[in-house]
Amino acid sequence: MFARLLPASLFAACACVPVDQLPESAGSDRDLHSSEIVRFSEECKKWDEWDKPAKPFRVHANTYYVGTCGIAAILITNDEGHILIDTGTQNGADVVAENIRSLGFDLSDVRYLTHSHEHFDHVGGFAKVQALTGAVIIGNSASIPVLLSGVPGELDPQHGTHPSFPPILAPPASTGWNKIGNGESISVGDVEVFAIETPGHSPGAFSWHWQACDGDNCKTIVYADSLSPISSDEHRFSDHPTDLALFREGLGRIAALDCDILLTPHPSHSLMVERAATGTFDGGISCAQYASGKMNDLDARLQREAEGDQ
Repeated sequence: MFARLLPASLFAACACVPVDQLPESAGSDRDLHSSEIVRFSEECKKWDEWDKPAKPFRVHANTYYVGTCGIAAILITNDEGHILIDTGTQNGADVVAENIRSLGFDLSDVRYLTHSHEHFDHVGGFAKVQALTGAVIIGNSASIPVLLSGVPGELDPQHGTHPSFPPILAPPASTGWNKIGNGESISVGDVEVFAIETPGHSPGAFSWHWQACDGDNCKTIVYADSLSPISSDEHRFSDHPTDLALFREGLGRIAALDCDILLTPHPSHSLMVERAATGTFDGGISCAQYASGKMNDLDARLQREAEGDQ
């Protein structure tokens, strides 16, 4: 079993009884949870710097936000080990590591490290965090070569526009790597996190969904990738019909999800700062609404390409 040094204020938040059956004293703990989410909206701007520190907070049950103001990182915990999605940039990874420690978790208990999409602002700290945790890297056939090289692949719409980042110095055939595909999952104890392949913003992009429960109070959480049709000046999405079809397919997968809580690698993409001001991330934006907005962005981009203006 993995040890966790819990701050006293978080014990009630982890109690395995329904929220409406908690003792009266637990009300203050629910208020604390809400105030920690509100703090995110007070300390961070709608569009903020990628490496600006943010204090960590519990999203729901065993799911925590441990990223910066401008770039998300999500920690999903379990007595048998933890799953970390994204690390931010190389500098942002220091914030992520300190946030995990400040919550009372041991970095060595992070069993798996995976990603949203393979750009430096989300995986630039992978080498640093992997060294700190010893975590197994979870990726796919498109993302692992990028993690090994530190450079986005030639098929990436943004190839040539991003700086390189420290590569992971381990062969993909080692026990430190694992490739998974759409619908497959990462499991630690009774926690199972499902991968959704959503290529488009990058070739190796993942979105993720899982169920997080405080007793009987269960929420389906979705960490949906950026899915923005952004590219270099030379890239035209309409010139790549196969990739375009996969882009739309991934958006359809997100639209089909029934998510109680939507999170995104760039908090601004799902209005996380604005939603945090309410003290909860429940509701606010559905997965269908999020996917519809990104589909509209893609259609607008294709229209501009047809008119000769990207």
